[in-house]
Amino acid sequence: MKVVLLGYMGVGKSTLGRVLADSFKFNFIDLDSYIENKEDMSIPKIFKIKGEIYFRKLESQCLKEVLEKDEDIVLSLGGGTPVYANNMQEIIDNQDVTSVYLKIQLDELVSKLFQQRSSRPLISHYKDKSEFEEFVRKHLFERQQFYFLADYVLDLSDKTVDESLSELQDLIN
Repeated sequence: MKVVLLGYMGVGKSTLGRVLADSFKFNFIDLDSYIENKEDMSIPKIFKIKGEIYFRKLESQCLKEVLEKDEDIVLSLGGGTPVYANNMQEIIDNQDVTSVYLKIQLDELVSKLFQQRSSRPLISHYKDKSEFEEFVRKHLFERQQFYFLADYVLDLSDKTVDESLSELQDLIN
């Protein structure tokens, strides 16, 4: 069995993925970390040196590799993974995969990401919070059509990791 967690940056895919994997005794794979290990460089560096097209092809290839593994896995995707190539269809077509779109309310997401923006290259240049909120709102709107193709949608707004884990376990059991 493979549980694939998808959603916008900052919703908690990696955090929740790790605790879910521990609770099920599955291996946890963060796709971004998997790519960084394979390339031996950070995602921002891959973008800078090799470009986004190279990265998106690599991301798609790595997604296929992970989905083909013969083991139980919790996989956390990058926020853009479902949007590019044929990635979401790969997830949907895989009989061993249960996919879950993790989401939080926009105001909570914007507050969280605005505080974390210095560590996130895509949003690090934003200084004005209202301008930043407009970016997130538009970006999320563009991506949601892919996110909503997941098997399940789980709203994590105002929930602790333990509450989120419990709801996620109930959903996929």
